[in-house]
Amino acid sequence: MRAPANDAFARVCSAPLPAGAKVEGLPAIKARPERILVLGDTGCRVLNLAVQSCNSPKDWPFPALAASAARLKPDLVIDLGDYQYRETPCPPGNDGCAGTPYGDNWPAWKADFFAPAAPLLAAAPWIFVRGNHEDCHRAWRGFMRLLGPLPHSPDCAAHLAPYRVPLGGLTLLVMDNADASDATVDASKVPLYQAELADAVSPGAVPVWLAMHRPIWAVVTGPLNVPVGGNAQIIAAAEKTMITKPVALMLSGHIHSFQAINYAGGQPPPQIVAGNGGDTLHVIPANLKGAIFQGHSGVAVQDGLSVGGFGFLLLTRGQGKWTIDLYDSAGVAEGQCLFDEAAGRVDCPRLPAGR
Repeated sequence: MRAPANDAFARVCSAPLPAGAKVEGLPAIKARPERILVLGDTGCRVLNLAVQSCNSPKDWPFPALAASAARLKPDLVIDLGDYQYRETPCPPGNDGCAGTPYGDNWPAWKADFFAPAAPLLAAAPWIFVRGNHEDCHRAWRGFMRLLGPLPHSPDCAAHLAPYRVPLGGLTLLVMDNADASDATVDASKVPLYQAELADAVSPGAVPVWLAMHRPIWAVVTGPLNVPVGGNAQIIAAAEKTMITKPVALMLSGHIHSFQAINYAGGQPPPQIVAGNGGDTLHVIPANLKGAIFQGHSGVAVQDGLSVGGFGFLLLTRGQGKWTIDLYDSAGVAEGQCLFDEAAGRVDCPRLPAGR
């Protein structure tokens, strides 16, 4: 038993699998996944007057998205966080979300994640990154009980220690930055994030992909449609601990779009944002060059783009390069990027930027 039943959740059980184990009814865990599906921010927003039509496949397409993603038969799924958005009751008279459960409990978690994700959960193993919607002010109970990497605890851990997952020739480093404010800096947290970033760049034999929910240097829309952004808390820590090799790629959600960003001077490494899995989309400038970031890290965008619309990514391993295919929520291929590990770049020549 992982966690006992209570008024909000049923009992949860778990079973650790030894390496190479094959279990009937469960997808195989591959030591070297060749096809890695990436998505994030999948829940349906119901918060006071900010309401999606959870009952509409067009407005909240995550059920269809998960089913179409499962048909691609990935070896591994990386979910970049924000699973549960149903925080308050559906407003009276709103047919779009009528009948939805809400709150940090099993009915809401089932409606927002486990029921729609069922085909994809059955298709491949998952790695779950903690999002800010799973912080200690929101749906932490469900995350810690159902998806968290640590033994279950009745108390909320504001911050989880990073952990590494070997993926055959590369390492995924999962970092919890759910409590790292985008807009303000808590000086007491700077040393913690500095230490974690220093560990991320410690010498290693294989490339590291850094997975965190909040991107450090990604873009939202500022005044006059100018691209602006950056996570103030992590930037304050990264000013003294810049992200260098062996970190080769950064994966994040949080911003509800797709973004591919290369930074001037090749430092930090490229950033992929995949936060368009189902929640209300953000409108982002198509061209991200010239973005203005918070803080004084000196980071600038050499070139970058955003693509709107709901969807997910499939990364396919090649010889020193990864093909990144973009799919819409129906599983229709929209375009392609290429991540070149040696060049330290993500290029998207066949991608309809700005849709």
